[in-house]
Amino acid sequence: MTLTDPNTFNANESPALMARAVDLVKSYGSGEAEVRALNGINVEFARGQLTAVMGPSGSGKSTLMHCMAGLDVPTSGRTFIGDQEIGTLDDSGLTQMRRDRVGFIFQSFNLVPTLSAAENITLPVDLTGRKVDQVWFDFLVDQLGIKDRLTHRPAELSGGQQQRAACARALISRPDLIFADEPTGNLDSNASAELLTFLRRSVTEFHQSIVMVTHDPRAAAFADRVVFLADGTLVGELHEPTADAVLEQMKQLGA
Repeated sequence: MTLTDPNTFNANESPALMARAVDLVKSYGSGEAEVRALNGINVEFARGQLTAVMGPSGSGKSTLMHCMAGLDVPTSGRTFIGDQEIGTLDDSGLTQMRRDRVGFIFQSFNLVPTLSAAENITLPVDLTGRKVDQVWFDFLVDQLGIKDRLTHRPAELSGGQQQRAACARALISRPDLIFADEPTGNLDSNASAELLTFLRRSVTEFHQSIVMVTHDPRAAAFADRVVFLADGTLVGELHEPTADAVLEQMKQLGA
C-alpha cells in the first residue's frame, strides 16, 4: 500500500483505461462570485478495477462523477468513456452512451415507484428494445438475495433490498463502466457490507469496472485504488487501501 503523487502516474504501467478526464474544469457563477468545483483535474480510471473517489465535503467528488458520466456538462476540459469523447456527443448520442455503456447506482436508489423490483432491474434493457438475458438476470437476483422480492414495488422493500435492486439494474446490461455515488449512504452497516462485497465480486469475478464516490473509509477499503480530491483538485491516491490508511489520509485533508 502506497500513497503516490497523482502526477507520477505512468500510463504504460497501468491496465487499459475505461474512463479519463483531461484538464477538467467545472465552475458555478461568474466574476467574484465564481466557484470552481473542479479546477483542472486530470484523472484516469482503469478497466476491471474498483476505484473509490474521496475528499472532504465540497471537494468536487460528486461533480467529477457527474461530469465523467455525462450527467453534467463541464465548463472546460475533456472527458472520455473508453475512446469516446463525451463532449462530442449530441443529446441523442449522449442518451445512447449512458444507456448502453454506463450503469448508475445512487445513494437514493432512484427506483421507479410504480414498477416492481423485476421491472426496475430490466428497465435499461427494456428501453433499448433488446431481450433480457434471463440467465444473467436470474444469477444477479440470486446473488443479491432479492429473488423472492421481484414482484414487490420499491415502497415494499427495505433500503438494502432497494439498493440491491438498483445494483442489479446497473449490471443487467453489462455496461462498460458503473458509477456509484455514495451507494451505501442510506444503508446500515450489514446492508452496506453485503452490497460492497457484491461490488467487489463484480470486479474480481465479472471483470466489471466501477468508480465509486464515498465518504466512508470502510467502503473505500474494498477498492483497488482510492483517489483523493480537495478544493476541486486531485491531491493524491492510495493503492491497495486499508480503512485505517484511508482514514489517516482523510484526516490530513481536514475531513
